[in-house]
Amino acid sequence: MTTATLSADRRAALARRIRFLVAATITYNLIEAVVALTAGTAASSSALIGFGLDSVIEVSSALAVAWQFAGSDPEARERATLKVIAVSFFALAAFVTFDALRSLLGSGGAEHSTVGLVLAAVSLAVMPFLSCAQRRAGRELGSASAVADSKQTLLCTYLSGVLLVGLALNSLFGWSWADPIAALVIAGIALKEGREAWRGDSCCSPTEALFAHADGAHDDCACSPGCACCYSDRNA
Repeated sequence: MTTATLSADRRAALARRIRFLVAATITYNLIEAVVALTAGTAASSSALIGFGLDSVIEVSSALAVAWQFAGSDPEARERATLKVIAVSFFALAAFVTFDALRSLLGSGGAEHSTVGLVLAAVSLAVMPFLSCAQRRAGRELGSASAVADSKQTLLCTYLSGVLLVGLALNSLFGWSWADPIAALVIAGIALKEGREAWRGDSCCSPTEALFAHADGAHDDCACSPGCACCYSDRNA
């Protein structure tokens, strides 16, 4: 089903769903930011502080999508929203890189943080569901910004995993280098997603594209018009 064939009622329902999911994401990330920054400061953990600041950046991305879908014509605000999301990805990549390099060069060891471990585990469980639900709604509606914001939420899942592993290794074995190394990989992913959002290429993954081509359901991918994986052979 293409976005052009969606009924007005269905489009309105999808827009409401996206607004709800964005509101839930904002609420969770605000709580996550406060807890992470407080626990990170108490434990002198650059990883936890970085995770908390990442939550603040995610809120800015979600607010941009909320602003888009608060208007009567969300499509008219699509490009501006994508730019805000892209900038938030770039800011996240820059901060994570700086913080990881500072940790690798030796800025002091972090203490054990039970609160940090619990927070990372909870986020690792919650964020994939929020990301998946928003991504599905965004693709059906054909909203590149909603899909891009869902990637921001999914990135938080990766960061939660990195944080959990880093805190656990530091607590159990004193391996303080594990977290910053993994964080640099996350920074590279954030940079890639930021570039795609800036270009408007909120494209499906290669695996998703393969299944879309296999069953002919190109429109279910809901990528931007410039995305080769979904639009390359529509006009063939």
